[in-house]
Amino acid sequence: MNILSIQSSVAYGHVGNSSAVFPLQRLGAEVWAINTVQFSNHTGYGAWRGEVFSAGLIRELLQGIAERGVLPGCSAVLTGYMGDAAIGEAILDAVAQVKAANPEAIWCCDPVIGDVGRGIFVRPGIPEFFRDRALPMADLVTPNQFELEWLTGTAVTTLAEARAACAALSALGPRIVMVTSLAVEDTPADCVDLLVAEAGRCHRLRTPRLALSVNGAGDAIAALFLFHVLRGAGGAGAMAAAASSIWGLLRATEAAGSREILTVAAQEEFVSPSRHFTPEEV
Repeated sequence: MNILSIQSSVAYGHVGNSSAVFPLQRLGAEVWAINTVQFSNHTGYGAWRGEVFSAGLIRELLQGIAERGVLPGCSAVLTGYMGDAAIGEAILDAVAQVKAANPEAIWCCDPVIGDVGRGIFVRPGIPEFFRDRALPMADLVTPNQFELEWLTGTAVTTLAEARAACAALSALGPRIVMVTSLAVEDTPADCVDLLVAEAGRCHRLRTPRLALSVNGAGDAIAALFLFHVLRGAGGAGAMAAAASSIWGLLRATEAAGSREILTVAAQEEFVSPSRHFTPEEV
């Protein structure tokens, strides 16, 4: 299994490719990583160094990979934080090239726009790119609740509204929608929900809420979700496998009191989660 992953990277910590690549490798996937930015650390610290790479560099790196003649063996494209809206067009070109070389390849798009409590934290033009250009081409999409609401232009406060928003998002193109960090009116205060919509059916998965605030878990769960879909698990099964691993990772991070997720130290959670969660159809 070969996955082309185009997203951010940090030297210290685990977000973007620095969060997604290792779990995929630990599970046995080959990852061709192209970084959209190279920062010293994630922006949640309030200060960082580094730069946003150009769309031209993304295209040049993709061309170099294509010249190796390996694109027909690419199973999927995974994308996340872009850094600049112009990079979006380079990503669309990359997806088109991969799918031309391998019509069975899929695109998992994590539409990184913002989050509840923070609002939009990406540069102008990026949210519109995801809504207008990316979603019609994406096969899988993994928004959080804030991103689901922004992309569909609807409020999500109930399970019914979440289901309707997923259906609206699916109508734009993606065949599977997985919503992370969902909290609706019947979600207990000490829990977090995930919701997956596929072929007109929805499954919800509920995990205990952990007392920590870290970056990068969304990047990792998108990667794991894609991996398990590629393995044939289906939307609900892939969500269960990915969420179980990430919950174990976060529980280990909480126990250690770490500000960065313990991607390496807790790597067995990717292979054999210490706790399994089962989704229910809703």
